[in-house]
Amino acid sequence: MQLALTVLGKSRTAYIEQLLMAINQCKCAVLEIRATDLSGMTAGYLLVEGNWNHIAKLENIFENLEKQLKIQIYKSRQDKKGENPAGLPYMIEAMTIDQSDIMLNLIAFLSTHNIHIIEIKSSRYLDSYTQMPILSTKLIITIPSDQRLLQLREEFLDFCDNLNLDAILEPIKR
Repeated sequence: MQLALTVLGKSRTAYIEQLLMAINQCKCAVLEIRATDLSGMTAGYLLVEGNWNHIAKLENIFENLEKQLKIQIYKSRQDKKGENPAGLPYMIEAMTIDQSDIMLNLIAFLSTHNIHIIEIKSSRYLDSYTQMPILSTKLIITIPSDQRLLQLREEFLDFCDNLNLDAILEPIKR
């Protein structure tokens, strides 16, 4: 059985270490872990695996961990392993002057083309020369195998031109 966790707290090192110790003590294994600093807070994402009684034991100690570490834990049980969508793995890297609806438009474009988003990383910063707010985004996506790549690439470039978005769409090489 798998358990997906989202954890939010102030001290990444302290709370992640304590959370990993609890997972280990409950005889569960971490399949995936990510953590990101968000303006003084740290968001952690974990995928934990164990048999049903070990997962239940882990879930039972979350309330104490939340109080002790001053964190919030959100959990979701996964009965079976998630299936990765079939298709070609691609990456999009995009930069533009920050506009309120850029991310929404980009996600809507991908959704319209039935493109699965695996990961999004985006940040906003001030350009050191112009002091303009810049939005930098990186997405890992899966393009359905029946999608015509040349047509998709042309539509994507037109989309980017219309939004004044500098972006690349390229296959992930492993």
